[in-house]
Amino acid sequence: MCGIVGYVGKERCVEVLLDGLKNLEYRGYDSAGIALALPDTGRIETAKEVGPLANLTDVIGRRDEDFFKVRSGVGHTRWATHGRPSEANAHPHTGGGDPLGPEVAVVHNGIIENHAELREELKGRGFEFRSETDTEVIAHLLAEKVADGEPLTEALAGTLKRLEGSFAVAAMSVHEPETIVAARHQSPLVVGLGEGENFLASAVQALLGNTRRFLFVENGEIVVLTDSSVEIQTLYGQPVERETFEVDWSAEAIELGGYEDFMLKEIHEQPAALQATLAGRLDADGVVDLSELELGDLSGIERIVVVACGTAYHAGLLGKYAIERLARLPVEVAVASEYRYADPFGDERTLVVAISQSGETTDTLAAVEAARGFGARVLAVTNTQGSLITRDADTVLLTKAGPEVGVAATKTFLTQVAALYLLALELAGSRDSRSSEELAEIGLGLRRSPEKVEEVLGLLEGRVGEAVEVFAGARCALFLGRGHLYPAALEGALKLKEISYLPAEGYPAGEMKHGPIALVDEQCPVVAVLGEGILREKTLSNVEETVARGARVIAIAREGDQAGRVARVVLPVPEMPELLSPLVSTVPLQLLAYHVAKARGLNVDKPRNLAKSVTVE
Repeated sequence: MCGIVGYVGKERCVEVLLDGLKNLEYRGYDSAGIALALPDTGRIETAKEVGPLANLTDVIGRRDEDFFKVRSGVGHTRWATHGRPSEANAHPHTGGGDPLGPEVAVVHNGIIENHAELREELKGRGFEFRSETDTEVIAHLLAEKVADGEPLTEALAGTLKRLEGSFAVAAMSVHEPETIVAARHQSPLVVGLGEGENFLASAVQALLGNTRRFLFVENGEIVVLTDSSVEIQTLYGQPVERETFEVDWSAEAIELGGYEDFMLKEIHEQPAALQATLAGRLDADGVVDLSELELGDLSGIERIVVVACGTAYHAGLLGKYAIERLARLPVEVAVASEYRYADPFGDERTLVVAISQSGETTDTLAAVEAARGFGARVLAVTNTQGSLITRDADTVLLTKAGPEVGVAATKTFLTQVAALYLLALELAGSRDSRSSEELAEIGLGLRRSPEKVEEVLGLLEGRVGEAVEVFAGARCALFLGRGHLYPAALEGALKLKEISYLPAEGYPAGEMKHGPIALVDEQCPVVAVLGEGILREKTLSNVEETVARGARVIAIAREGDQAGRVARVVLPVPEMPELLSPLVSTVPLQLLAYHVAKARGLNVDKPRNLAKSVTVE
């Protein structure tokens, strides 16, 4: 969850570290800090502040000129796991060297599961702990080895062999001030390559302003960075060859570009993101081509399991509806954090579809490992080229949404759904479960989805404010949908919870009387996602029952729909084929959550207690 950045090279280390941390702050904003190898002094100096990165930037801005001539350092932005947010618990953590100063500085993303035993062991050898974190044990173990004369790389390898859990670690030593060593196990880490400088980070977004050439570090590997070289080796010192790759994301893609918030920007980027997902995979006649997947004979697949977390789980529910309806294959959708412990079963006729925006979600990766255990084929749906999940899966369907900075997923959700619709069409075509004419008609509807999302953004211009007024004085909210629109209701409720902190529940409208209707009164608005045909009438009937109990209703309905008989506000969407309608129905739910949160004076891009990528269990 936390963000790591490192740099070795020119006299612009502080600038690079702060810029990288700014681009990684979505991974955690409880505190931030940097550690620098001060030239010609034999000292490591740290600067740490609680709260957002701006607090650290302000403090550093008051430092003297020499502070900005440093050539190497590491930085960290924290999402707290062990220990409350405080300056003592902020990274980097240091070890050894007192009273002359620390021997080493360490930044860490992950959880060290055996930290309590290691802490007691180190205390027994006279080490004093200044924080509540699990990370400090790494600093002291490493410092002990460095003080005994071990080179930093060898010391880190020995330290890592003592650790249990997940980690990405970067470290520096006073004895090798222009070298940074780093390693990873089940937490993300990338190396950026420059000219006379090299970089390290938790994600490529951190470094896009400096390079587009990268190396990935695999589990159980150590990387050694200097200004002129990057070396990768195993924990036992064997060299590793690794090909570089280039990313096509631009630095401008992670700038606000005139928008007030990244979330609003990313909502408005959805037409372009959908276009990128569909490009080259859906021709002018609506025929799908996913030959890129190299899945072999799809007719041999008898069962599909979708594993995902959070918003990706909701996308998976929509994928289930589409695959079962079009391909006539049974689909199970499992919360990844539960699946890994549920003794899952299957065989080579099972296709596991693992969905993760970052490609680094710990629970989803563990679910993939479980699927590997029973011989399933694994298809990863992700937005991040080269991420862990792309290397663990048999094949990958990239969503191509571009970088998403806002913690609450928007464009990555719609592109995940579009990717799953493509998969449903491909499976249906390979199995001859539907006529080619029917599939082409749906394909043409999907091909038009970018312009339909553009249209809904225009229809909603200036309309959402009226819906926000319905939430004045609200204490909770109930989101209702039926059939394929029930997952859209779930996603709408999640968005509201994430960024406005209002309790919200998504529920199948027909099940409302089995419990959730007890929530309903004048202070619990109801958001109804209406479809077409019989489901529309059934949902309207359910919603009328909430009106009878005082509910104020917002309806998401096709433009021109006469939903005003039950709704105080109707947020219109353009007409879409029934199967594809969640692509447009989700957009007003995103904007509603955004504007409710803004009306409550909240930071929509950095909701409390949340981080963008969940890389710890």
